[in-house]
Amino acid sequence: MTEAAIDIISLGFAWRPGSPVLDVPAFRVESGERVFLHGPSGSGKSTLLGVIGGVLQPASGELRLLGTGIGALRPADRDRFRADHVGFIFQMFNLLPYLSVIQNVTLAARFSRRRRERAGDLQAEARRLLGALGIGGASLAGRPVGELSIGQQQRVAAARALLGRPDLLIADEPTSSLDADAREAFLGLLMRECAAAGATLLFVSHDTSLGRQFDRQVALGEINRARPEREAA
Repeated sequence: MTEAAIDIISLGFAWRPGSPVLDVPAFRVESGERVFLHGPSGSGKSTLLGVIGGVLQPASGELRLLGTGIGALRPADRDRFRADHVGFIFQMFNLLPYLSVIQNVTLAARFSRRRRERAGDLQAEARRLLGALGIGGASLAGRPVGELSIGQQQRVAAARALLGRPDLLIADEPTSSLDADAREAFLGLLMRECAAAGATLLFVSHDTSLGRQFDRQVALGEINRARPEREAA
């Protein structure tokens, strides 16, 4: 059997003792699959993505990404694995406002030799991705990212995550700042870029109308037995 992109067994996470946010008996995403994960605000979606992305450490259970047991890695090795294999579109973008658009896009690849090699010419590939996402142009690429609109910053964050063809792309509410037409166009471009790179896509949103474009839809409440009192998203 081909190794899954994401394989979770008996995973638990809590911000404080006695108040579990995640209690996931099993969750598996196959390599190359495009999965839409949805749930209401406060249900634990962003926390689950943080655990899968290696940003947060689970309290219990097993997490395997691309066949690698993440919990067994030392922190430095875990960070390197994430940089090499995972592209993350954060809900709050996490862009550096004092850097230019092009510098923000190429930043992630500077921490990963593998993604640098897969990207080839970093500048050219960054410009290609920006163009594909509808914000190309030399004048825009050189501007500080803090001068861009929220919707434009969202696309810069997507280009950064896609640079270097990561094996797994995790997207946390990446269309929340786009209108309906821009949302559909953005999602189509994201799908095409993932298909071209052979990347697995885990896409989280509360907007269930987007789910029909994915291979599979999963409600967080179906896989998470915990009922958090309050969570960031």
